[in-house]
Amino acid sequence: MAVQTSKALRNQVMYSVYVRQFSREGTFAKVREALPRIRALGVDVLWLLPIHPVGEQSRKGTLGSPYAIRDYRAVNPEFGTLEDFRALVDAIHAQGMKCIIDVVYNHTSPDSVLSREHPEWFYHKPDGSFGNRIGEWSDIIDLDYIQQDLWAYQIETLRQWAKIVDGFRCDVAPLIPLAFWLAAREAVEAVRPDCLWLSESVEPAFIVDNRARGMVSLSDSEIYQAFDISYEYDIYGDFMGYLRGESTLQAYAEAINRQEHIYPDNFVKLRFLENHDRPRAAQIIPDARQRRNWTAFLYFQKGMTLLYNGQETENTFRPSLFDPNPIRWDTGRDIAPLLQCLYRIKQRAVFTDSAYRVRDAGNGILAAEHRSGARRALGVFSTRGCAAPVAVNWADGVYVNLIDDRRLPVENGLLSCDGEPIILASDEGV
Repeated sequence: MAVQTSKALRNQVMYSVYVRQFSREGTFAKVREALPRIRALGVDVLWLLPIHPVGEQSRKGTLGSPYAIRDYRAVNPEFGTLEDFRALVDAIHAQGMKCIIDVVYNHTSPDSVLSREHPEWFYHKPDGSFGNRIGEWSDIIDLDYIQQDLWAYQIETLRQWAKIVDGFRCDVAPLIPLAFWLAAREAVEAVRPDCLWLSESVEPAFIVDNRARGMVSLSDSEIYQAFDISYEYDIYGDFMGYLRGESTLQAYAEAINRQEHIYPDNFVKLRFLENHDRPRAAQIIPDARQRRNWTAFLYFQKGMTLLYNGQETENTFRPSLFDPNPIRWDTGRDIAPLLQCLYRIKQRAVFTDSAYRVRDAGNGILAAEHRSGARRALGVFSTRGCAAPVAVNWADGVYVNLIDDRRLPVENGLLSCDGEPIILASDEGV
């Protein structure tokens, strides 16, 4: 784990913005207009998907993927000017939030500035042509980090952006040597001492497959040496396996518990129900009550919470990466009050540093608990939306559900769950 990573990141919420699809205009200015509403949800960090110009050669769809970048040191003119971007970042800061941008350092578009000026910095196929190691990524070509001059260029680019933004979300970071990320973090520290580093760490099968191809593919334990936060793709398969009926709730609980002993004490996971690469929460969890339970569990989990733009209006439609597809904000379902309540709960000290455990309490109910000295927080989440008694190791008495202020009794070690999410706290000062 990065030594300086603060456990206080576990009390925070990140909101991911896809500028192109955030509005019909697809501009920095339209994102800026929405900042007060976003902040009011309970958001600490705003993450912007790639803001750079998109390549034209081999592009997918009509607009091309924002992850097929043509120039790391420029902004996409479709979004606005560099001055517009600076104004957006200033406005984010004025709202009391930090801003991080996407860093896509494994590859560029085939017609990128670097491919033209430094073709020697790229991976080449046996016939000498540009190529990539992940076949389905047909719109990009891979960089080759054997080239030390590439390191210098990429690190200097990070330093330039770090003078404006507060951190970076690094796309498929495990495909790039750990030594590069360690050097980058140290160099950026001089420009932005509190720089935030988020790794899109990858699924276990992807790591194994890439290593079999002779590629660099870092595990989360390696990633944590340079990054503050990593994705929870290490257990995402267990989550989806349960939702699809292919695995058990106990298996998912055990996967979460395993994180407690295989990662450093100050590890921070980015917890999510959806993101720009995965289906919407409202699509994979169509029942509203079940989704409330999963959303409450999302905030209760040890780690930073991620919201993807449109999640607050329970969108089922996920915008395309390649074509005009603006988010539909008129769904008629506004869960902002729930998110705001959960954010307030997440600020409690017990969520910063605790012994954390999750278990299958039967009847499709997840019971989770944070313990830190005299502080305790208990969460009961009915993943099927069903009512059932839950055995809890809490003293008999009456407790307040922090989500809806209902008074709930614990009698003979049993707490009655009516199918709605429950979060209780004990001996909590703040």
